[in-house]
Formats: sequence, C-alpha cells, structure tokens
Amino acid sequence: MKTRLLIFLCLLVTQLPANAEEQRLQVVTSFSILEDLVGELGGEHVSVVNLVGRNSDAHMYRPVPSDAVAIQRADLVVYNGLGFEGWIERLLDNKGAGTTQLAASGGVDVIVNDGEIDPHAWQSFSNIDLYVNNISRMLIKLMPEHVEYLTRRQQDYLAEVDRLEKQLSARLDKTPLQARIVVTSHDAFGYLGREFNIQFLAPLGLSLEVDPSAEDVATVVEQIRERQVNALFLENINNPRLMQSISEETGVSIGGRLYSDALSEVDGPAATYLNMMRHNVESLINAFNTSTKH
Repeated sequence: MKTRLLIFLCLLVTQLPANAEEQRLQVVTSFSILEDLVGELGGEHVSVVNLVGRNSDAHMYRPVPSDAVAIQRADLVVYNGLGFEGWIERLLDNKGAGTTQLAASGGVDVIVNDGEIDPHAWQSFSNIDLYVNNISRMLIKLMPEHVEYLTRRQQDYLAEVDRLEKQLSARLDKTPLQARIVVTSHDAFGYLGREFNIQFLAPLGLSLEVDPSAEDVATVVEQIRERQVNALFLENINNPRLMQSISEETGVSIGGRLYSDALSEVDGPAATYLNMMRHNVESLINAFNTSTKH
C-alpha cells in the first residue's frame, strides 16, 4: 500500500511542471532582445522560444525547420517589424490558426535614410516604452485573468527604463556635443544618436548583407580625420576586420564593443536589454571623456 501511494505521489509531482508549462502562454520571439522583453513582462505566465540567438545576426538569419514548427505551435509570435526580419514573413504565412502575431515596434517615430526605414528602433528609451506597452497590451489581451500581475510587471519595467535613462542622460550631459562622434561597423544606432545627440558614422548601411565599397570606407576614413574622431567601436554581431582596418589606417584605437542587434551571452555585459543599454552608453561616455582630455 505504501509503495503504491509513493508511486502515485511521484507521478503527481512529475506531472505538475508539465501542467504548469501547458498553462503558460507559448510565445515565439524573433531575436534575443524581444526574448528578454517578453520574459520580463510575462514572467511566470509565459514560455518563450527564441529564433535568432544571442550574439547572432538577425539580418543574415536563415530559418530552420524547427522555427516553422515553433510558430505553428505558438499562441503568440512577437517580432520587431520595420523590415528587420525579412525572413519571418514566410514563416508567418504558415502560422497556426490560433497563433496571434505582434510587431513590437508599432507606433515608433521611424528614422528614414535614403528612403529606407531604419528598423533598429529598440536603440532608444522612448521607443522601448512603446515596445513594452505593445507587448504588455497583447499579453493582457491573451491572458486577461492575469491582468493585475502583468500590469504590475509592465509598470515596474517602465520605471526601471526611466531610472536608467535619467542616470545615463545625467552623465552624458557632461560631454560636449562636438565630442559626441563615434564610428561603428553598421548603421544600427540612429535612434540612440537622435535621443542622446550622438553622431554615428558607419561604413556599412542599415543591413549587413552588402559589403561596403572602397568609396564608403574611404569616406568614413576621411570623416574620421577631418572631424578628429576618437571613438571607434566593434559590434558583437560583426566581423571585426573592417573596423580593425579602419583603425590601422587612421591611427584611432578601438574603444570596445557595442551591442546592436543582439544581446550578449548570459554571463556577458549585455545579457538583458537594460544591461545592453547601460553598457553601450557608458562605453560611449568613457570614450568621449577620454578623447576630450587629449
């Protein structure tokens, strides 16, 4: 009798996590920044499958069969939009009948360069407020029974965003506007530049699918020399050879690594969205302050 009771209790315990997992909203996110946001906002009531991993380039991503399966099984698919994930439309065409989709960037004040929309809208605190509200609104719509829990997490996260923005703005205010010039691998920081009055120069355009021409690189090198730029940065998703070549040609050292389209590994400096923004802006501030002392 005791043996049967013990077996029954063991079976009950092993079934609990599975049942709890089934009760969670099944969410697929397109890349790591959205994975972090959905996890933060949904908490214990969401189970997230992410497609493009940490330190990986969503521009160049090629979907695999398991991606289509995940989307078929999902309750919700969250992607950036603005043309960032050109590959996701084919997957969404075959989504399950009960799958809802959300473009998290809805409502942002977009930047347009040469007729092309800049999709990197998450590189802005004001924009990320919109992302958070869009995601939370959808989670509440799909899980109205958890409205109090989800609303509290939304409000707490927005408060964290606001605190970090104020801290970084106060530090950056000490840097003269003319010193806020930086060169990065590709043009992923336009929204951050607009928000903090930082000018970013890049030999690559908005996408990494096309290699820069010799003329593009020469233009950036000339700008570095003319404007006495003292801040060059690598990106976590790019091959460093281009920036190393520019550094050698100009004599300007590389100031570190910025995180643009993907988070770092979980033990890295940009493991979450908030940590990514803190790391990026503090790295820029340190580089600007170093250059103004020379």
